[in-house]
Amino acid sequence: MITFCTLFDSYYLDKGLTLYRSLENCTENFKLYIFCFDDVSYNTLNELNLKHAIVIHHSEIEDEELLRLKEERSKAEYCWTCTPVIIEHVLKHYGEPNCTYIDADLYFFRDPQVLFDEIEDAKANVVITEHRFKNDWNGRRLCKRSGKYCVEFNYFDQSERAWQALTWWKQKCFEWCYHLYEPDRMGDQKYLEKFPELFQGVHELSHLGGGVAPWNLGQYKLERIEKGQPVLTDIKNGTEFPVVFYHFQNIRYLSENMVNVSSGSHSKKTKDAIYRPYLKEIEYSRKELKKYGITFSVKKIYSSNKLIAFLQGNVLRFKVKSLTDVYRLEQFR
Repeated sequence: MITFCTLFDSYYLDKGLTLYRSLENCTENFKLYIFCFDDVSYNTLNELNLKHAIVIHHSEIEDEELLRLKEERSKAEYCWTCTPVIIEHVLKHYGEPNCTYIDADLYFFRDPQVLFDEIEDAKANVVITEHRFKNDWNGRRLCKRSGKYCVEFNYFDQSERAWQALTWWKQKCFEWCYHLYEPDRMGDQKYLEKFPELFQGVHELSHLGGGVAPWNLGQYKLERIEKGQPVLTDIKNGTEFPVVFYHFQNIRYLSENMVNVSSGSHSKKTKDAIYRPYLKEIEYSRKELKKYGITFSVKKIYSSNKLIAFLQGNVLRFKVKSLTDVYRLEQFR
Protein backbone atom coordinates (compact mmCIF):
# COMPACT_ATOMS: atom_id res chain seq x y z
CA MET A 1 0.00 0.00 0.00
CA ILE A 2 1.37 3.41 -1.02
CA THR A 3 0.82 6.13 1.56
CA PHE A 4 0.61 9.76 0.46
CA CYS A 5 -0.22 12.96 2.27
CA THR A 6 -1.13 16.42 1.02
CA LEU A 7 -2.63 19.66 2.31
CA PHE A 8 -4.85 22.40 0.93
CA ASP A 9 -7.83 24.59 1.70
CA SER A 10 -11.04 25.24 -0.25
CA TYR A 11 -9.15 27.57 -2.63
CA TYR A 12 -7.21 24.52 -3.88
CA LEU A 13 -10.07 22.05 -3.48
CA ASP A 14 -10.55 21.61 -7.23
CA LYS A 15 -6.86 20.75 -7.62
CA GLY A 16 -6.80 18.47 -4.57
CA LEU A 17 -9.87 16.57 -5.72
CA THR A 18 -8.40 16.22 -9.21
CA LEU A 19 -5.16 14.90 -7.71
CA TYR A 20 -7.14 12.28 -5.77
CA ARG A 21 -9.15 11.26 -8.84
CA SER A 22 -5.95 10.88 -10.89
CA LEU A 23 -4.54 8.46 -8.32
CA GLU A 24 -7.83 6.59 -8.22
CA ASN A 25 -7.70 6.23 -12.01
CA CYS A 26 -4.14 4.83 -11.88
CA THR A 27 -4.17 2.46 -8.93
CA GLU A 28 -6.22 0.96 -6.13
CA ASN A 29 -3.08 0.44 -4.05
CA PHE A 30 -2.95 3.79 -2.25
CA LYS A 31 -4.27 5.89 0.59
CA LEU A 32 -4.13 9.68 0.69
CA TYR A 33 -4.09 11.60 3.97
CA ILE A 34 -5.64 14.98 3.18
CA PHE A 35 -5.03 17.77 5.69
CA CYS A 36 -7.77 20.35 5.22
CA PHE A 37 -6.84 23.90 6.12
CA ASP A 38 -10.36 25.26 6.39
CA ASP A 39 -13.80 23.99 7.36
CA VAL A 40 -15.20 24.18 3.83
CA SER A 41 -12.66 21.75 2.39
CA TYR A 42 -12.96 19.44 5.42
CA ASN A 43 -16.75 19.27 5.34
CA THR A 44 -16.93 18.91 1.57
CA LEU A 45 -14.41 16.08 1.37
CA ASN A 46 -16.20 14.24 4.16
CA GLU A 47 -19.45 14.54 2.23
CA LEU A 48 -17.77 13.24 -0.92
CA ASN A 49 -16.75 10.12 1.03
CA LEU A 50 -13.62 9.36 -0.98
CA LYS A 51 -12.75 5.66 -0.69
CA HIS A 52 -8.97 6.00 -0.39
CA ALA A 53 -8.81 9.30 1.51
CA ILE A 54 -8.33 9.99 5.22
CA VAL A 55 -9.60 13.52 5.78
CA ILE A 56 -8.00 15.46 8.65
CA HIS A 57 -8.92 18.89 10.03
CA HIS A 58 -6.05 21.35 10.45
CA SER A 59 -6.79 21.68 14.17
CA GLU A 60 -5.50 18.12 14.64
CA ILE A 61 -1.92 19.27 13.98
CA GLU A 62 -2.00 22.85 15.27
CA ASP A 63 -0.31 23.48 18.60
CA GLU A 64 0.47 26.81 20.24
CA GLU A 65 3.66 27.32 18.24
CA LEU A 66 2.01 26.65 14.89
CA LEU A 67 -0.88 28.96 15.70
CA ARG A 68 1.63 31.70 16.46
CA LEU A 69 3.37 31.15 13.13
CA LYS A 70 -0.01 31.17 11.40
CA GLU A 71 -0.45 34.80 12.43
CA GLU A 72 2.95 35.80 11.04
CA ARG A 73 2.86 34.14 7.62
CA SER A 74 0.72 34.26 4.50
CA LYS A 75 -1.67 31.41 3.85
CA ALA A 76 0.72 29.80 1.39
CA GLU A 77 3.75 30.33 3.65
CA TYR A 78 1.89 28.72 6.52
CA CYS A 79 1.06 25.71 4.36
CA TRP A 80 4.75 25.40 3.44
CA THR A 81 5.62 25.58 7.13
CA CYS A 82 3.27 22.67 7.77
CA THR A 83 4.63 20.34 5.08
CA PRO A 84 7.03 18.45 7.38
CA VAL A 85 4.42 18.62 10.14
CA ILE A 86 1.84 16.61 8.23
CA ILE A 87 4.41 13.99 7.20
CA GLU A 88 5.44 13.70 10.85
CA HIS A 89 1.80 13.39 11.89
CA VAL A 90 1.09 10.53 9.50
CA LEU A 91 4.20 8.64 10.60
CA LYS A 92 3.78 9.27 14.32
CA HIS A 93 0.03 9.27 14.94
CA TYR A 94 -1.12 6.86 12.23
CA GLY A 95 1.91 4.58 12.39
CA GLU A 96 2.40 4.27 8.64
CA PRO A 97 5.67 2.55 7.64
CA ASN A 98 6.41 5.46 5.30
CA CYS A 99 4.73 8.55 3.91
CA THR A 100 5.23 10.55 0.73
CA TYR A 101 4.18 14.18 0.60
CA ILE A 102 2.68 15.23 -2.75
CA ASP A 103 1.61 18.72 -3.80
CA ALA A 104 -2.09 19.29 -4.38
CA ASP A 105 -1.47 20.47 -7.94
CA LEU A 106 0.10 17.21 -9.09
CA TYR A 107 -1.70 14.91 -11.50
CA PHE A 108 -0.84 11.24 -12.00
CA PHE A 109 -0.95 9.86 -15.51
CA ARG A 110 0.38 6.42 -14.53
CA ASP A 111 0.62 4.06 -11.59
CA PRO A 112 3.24 5.55 -9.23
CA GLN A 113 4.40 2.08 -8.18
CA VAL A 114 7.33 2.40 -10.58
CA LEU A 115 8.68 5.25 -8.44
CA PHE A 116 8.38 3.21 -5.27
CA ASP A 117 10.12 0.27 -6.95
CA GLU A 118 13.04 2.64 -7.51
CA ILE A 119 12.91 3.73 -3.86
CA GLU A 120 12.94 0.12 -2.69
CA ASP A 121 15.82 -0.81 -5.00
CA ALA A 122 17.81 2.16 -3.70
CA LYS A 123 17.08 1.15 -0.07
CA ALA A 124 16.22 4.80 0.49
CA ASN A 125 15.00 6.29 3.75
CA VAL A 126 14.38 9.74 2.31
CA VAL A 127 13.62 10.74 -1.27
CA ILE A 128 13.98 14.20 -2.79
CA THR A 129 13.08 15.25 -6.33
CA GLU A 130 15.15 17.58 -8.50
CA HIS A 131 13.62 20.50 -10.34
CA ARG A 132 15.75 19.43 -13.32
CA PHE A 133 16.10 22.96 -14.57
CA LYS A 134 17.76 23.35 -17.96
CA ASN A 135 21.53 23.82 -17.74
CA ASP A 136 21.58 27.32 -19.19
CA TRP A 137 21.69 30.85 -17.79
CA ASN A 138 18.00 30.96 -16.94
CA GLY A 139 18.00 27.45 -15.50
CA ARG A 140 20.94 28.26 -13.24
CA ARG A 141 19.17 31.45 -12.17
CA LEU A 142 16.03 29.50 -11.28
CA CYS A 143 18.07 26.92 -9.38
CA LYS A 144 19.80 29.65 -7.39
CA ARG A 145 16.46 31.24 -6.53
CA SER A 146 14.27 28.21 -5.88
CA GLY A 147 16.76 25.47 -5.06
CA LYS A 148 17.93 22.28 -6.72
CA TYR A 149 15.09 20.24 -5.25
CA CYS A 150 11.33 20.70 -5.35
CA VAL A 151 8.90 20.10 -2.51
CA GLU A 152 6.47 18.03 -4.56
CA PHE A 153 7.25 14.33 -3.99
CA ASN A 154 9.07 13.75 -0.70
CA TYR A 155 9.34 10.31 0.89
CA PHE A 156 10.23 9.52 4.51
CA ASP A 157 10.14 6.17 6.27
CA GLN A 158 10.23 5.26 9.95
CA SER A 159 14.03 4.87 10.14
CA GLU A 160 16.18 6.93 12.46
CA ARG A 161 17.83 8.46 9.40
CA ALA A 162 14.52 9.71 8.05
CA TRP A 163 13.39 11.03 11.43
CA GLN A 164 16.61 13.02 11.77
CA ALA A 165 16.08 14.67 8.39
CA LEU A 166 12.37 15.30 8.95
CA THR A 167 12.89 16.79 12.42
CA TRP A 168 15.66 19.07 11.15
CA TRP A 169 13.51 20.22 8.22
CA LYS A 170 10.57 20.94 10.49
CA GLN A 171 12.74 23.01 12.84
CA LYS A 172 14.13 25.02 9.93
CA CYS A 173 10.64 25.71 8.57
CA PHE A 174 9.50 26.88 12.00
CA GLU A 175 12.48 29.25 12.19
CA TRP A 176 11.93 30.74 8.72
CA CYS A 177 9.55 29.93 5.86
CA TYR A 178 8.70 32.87 3.62
CA HIS A 179 8.24 33.56 -0.07
CA LEU A 180 11.56 35.36 -0.25
CA TYR A 181 14.67 34.42 -2.22
CA GLU A 182 17.76 34.23 -0.02
CA PRO A 183 21.13 32.50 -0.60
CA ASP A 184 20.37 29.49 1.58
CA ARG A 185 16.59 29.46 1.87
CA MET A 186 13.32 30.01 0.04
CA GLY A 187 10.09 28.87 1.63
CA ASP A 188 10.38 25.26 2.76
CA GLN A 189 12.30 24.27 -0.34
CA LYS A 190 15.99 25.21 -0.34
CA TYR A 191 16.49 23.44 2.98
CA LEU A 192 16.33 20.18 0.99
CA GLU A 193 19.69 21.00 -0.59
CA LYS A 194 21.31 20.20 2.77
CA PHE A 195 19.79 16.70 2.98
CA PRO A 196 22.47 14.77 1.02
CA GLU A 197 25.19 16.58 2.97
CA LEU A 198 23.71 16.18 6.47
CA PHE A 199 21.87 12.86 6.40
CA GLN A 200 22.34 9.27 5.26
CA GLY A 201 19.84 7.24 3.28
CA VAL A 202 18.86 10.18 1.05
CA HIS A 203 18.02 9.29 -2.56
CA GLU A 204 17.44 11.62 -5.51
CA LEU A 205 14.54 10.34 -7.59
CA SER A 206 16.01 9.40 -10.97
CA HIS A 207 12.89 8.47 -12.96
CA LEU A 208 12.36 11.41 -15.31
CA GLY A 209 8.61 10.75 -15.31
CA GLY A 210 8.45 11.73 -11.66
CA GLY A 211 8.65 15.49 -11.59
CA VAL A 212 7.82 16.73 -15.08
CA ALA A 213 6.78 20.36 -14.71
CA PRO A 214 6.65 23.75 -16.49
CA TRP A 215 10.23 24.51 -15.42
CA ASN A 216 11.62 21.47 -17.29
CA LEU A 217 8.99 20.60 -19.94
CA GLY A 218 10.83 22.65 -22.58
CA GLN A 219 13.63 20.06 -22.50
CA TYR A 220 11.28 17.30 -23.65
CA LYS A 221 9.08 16.55 -26.64
CA LEU A 222 6.05 14.31 -27.03
CA GLU A 223 7.04 10.93 -28.43
CA ARG A 224 3.60 9.33 -28.42
CA ILE A 225 0.46 8.80 -26.36
CA GLU A 226 -0.22 5.35 -24.94
CA LYS A 227 -3.83 4.84 -23.82
CA GLY A 228 -4.12 8.54 -23.04
CA GLN A 229 -0.79 8.60 -21.22
CA PRO A 230 1.99 10.81 -22.63
CA VAL A 231 5.44 9.42 -23.33
CA LEU A 232 8.18 12.05 -23.67
CA THR A 233 11.71 12.12 -25.07
CA ASP A 234 14.60 14.15 -23.71
CA ILE A 235 15.52 16.37 -26.66
CA LYS A 236 19.21 16.52 -25.71
CA ASN A 237 20.03 12.84 -25.23
CA GLY A 238 17.05 10.97 -26.71
CA THR A 239 16.03 9.29 -23.45
CA GLU A 240 12.42 8.17 -23.67
CA PHE A 241 10.19 7.97 -20.59
CA PRO A 242 6.51 7.88 -19.60
CA VAL A 243 5.09 10.75 -17.56
CA VAL A 244 4.16 9.36 -14.14
CA PHE A 245 3.05 12.67 -12.66
CA TYR A 246 3.06 16.28 -13.78
CA HIS A 247 3.26 19.34 -11.54
CA PHE A 248 0.73 21.92 -12.77
CA GLN A 249 2.25 24.75 -10.77
CA ASN A 250 2.07 27.78 -13.02
CA ILE A 251 -1.55 27.71 -14.19
CA ARG A 252 -3.10 31.17 -13.95
CA TYR A 253 -6.67 32.08 -14.80
CA LEU A 254 -7.10 35.12 -17.03
CA SER A 255 -10.87 34.94 -16.52
CA GLU A 256 -13.45 32.31 -15.62
CA ASN A 257 -13.38 31.11 -19.22
CA MET A 258 -9.71 31.45 -20.14
CA VAL A 259 -6.51 30.10 -18.60
CA ASN A 260 -2.79 30.71 -19.13
CA VAL A 261 -1.02 27.42 -18.44
CA SER A 262 2.55 28.85 -18.65
CA SER A 263 3.80 25.47 -19.85
CA GLY A 264 7.42 26.37 -20.59
CA SER A 265 7.14 24.48 -23.89
CA HIS A 266 6.95 25.79 -27.46
CA SER A 267 5.36 22.56 -28.71
CA LYS A 268 1.57 22.71 -28.92
CA LYS A 269 1.45 18.94 -29.43
CA THR A 270 3.40 18.35 -26.22
CA LYS A 271 1.40 20.78 -24.09
CA ASP A 272 -1.93 19.54 -25.49
CA ALA A 273 -1.07 15.97 -24.49
CA ILE A 274 -0.43 17.05 -20.92
CA TYR A 275 -2.64 20.06 -20.25
CA ARG A 276 -5.86 19.17 -22.06
CA PRO A 277 -6.60 16.06 -19.90
CA TYR A 278 -5.86 18.05 -16.74
CA LEU A 279 -7.98 21.06 -17.66
CA LYS A 280 -10.85 18.72 -18.51
CA GLU A 281 -10.57 17.04 -15.09
CA ILE A 282 -10.28 20.37 -13.28
CA GLU A 283 -13.47 21.60 -14.96
CA TYR A 284 -15.21 18.36 -13.98
CA SER A 285 -14.08 18.81 -10.36
CA ARG A 286 -15.28 22.42 -10.34
CA LYS A 287 -18.66 21.35 -11.69
CA GLU A 288 -18.89 18.72 -8.96
CA LEU A 289 -17.90 21.22 -6.26
CA LYS A 290 -20.43 23.82 -7.42
CA LYS A 291 -23.10 21.51 -6.03
CA TYR A 292 -21.64 22.35 -2.63
CA GLY A 293 -21.67 26.08 -3.31
CA ILE A 294 -17.92 26.29 -3.91
CA THR A 295 -16.55 28.71 -6.49
CA PHE A 296 -13.00 29.80 -7.26
CA SER A 297 -11.19 33.11 -7.58
CA VAL A 298 -9.16 33.76 -10.73
CA LYS A 299 -6.41 35.36 -8.63
CA LYS A 300 -3.47 33.38 -7.25
CA ILE A 301 -1.72 35.02 -4.29
CA TYR A 302 0.82 33.38 -1.99
CA SER A 303 3.17 36.07 -0.66
CA SER A 304 2.87 37.87 2.70
CA ASN A 305 4.47 40.94 1.08
CA LYS A 306 1.60 43.25 0.05
CA LEU A 307 3.32 44.58 -3.07
CA ILE A 308 4.29 41.11 -4.31
CA ALA A 309 0.79 39.82 -3.50
CA PHE A 310 -0.74 42.65 -5.57
CA LEU A 311 1.51 41.81 -8.52
CA GLN A 312 0.68 38.11 -8.24
CA GLY A 313 -3.04 38.72 -8.21
CA ASN A 314 -3.30 41.52 -10.74
CA VAL A 315 -0.27 41.47 -13.05
CA LEU A 316 1.65 38.18 -13.25
CA ARG A 317 -1.34 36.09 -14.28
CA PHE A 318 -1.53 38.11 -17.52
CA LYS A 319 2.10 37.36 -18.41
CA VAL A 320 1.69 35.17 -21.51
CA LYS A 321 4.88 33.86 -23.13
CA SER A 322 3.16 31.77 -25.81
CA LEU A 323 -0.28 32.20 -27.35
CA THR A 324 -0.71 28.42 -27.38
CA ASP A 325 -0.43 28.52 -23.59
CA VAL A 326 -3.88 30.11 -23.51
CA TYR A 327 -6.83 27.70 -23.46
CA ARG A 328 -10.51 28.49 -23.59
CA LEU A 329 -12.30 26.46 -20.95
CA GLU A 330 -15.73 26.11 -22.57
CA GLN A 331 -14.39 23.19 -24.62
CA PHE A 332 -13.73 21.20 -21.43
CA ARG A 333 -17.16 21.68 -19.87
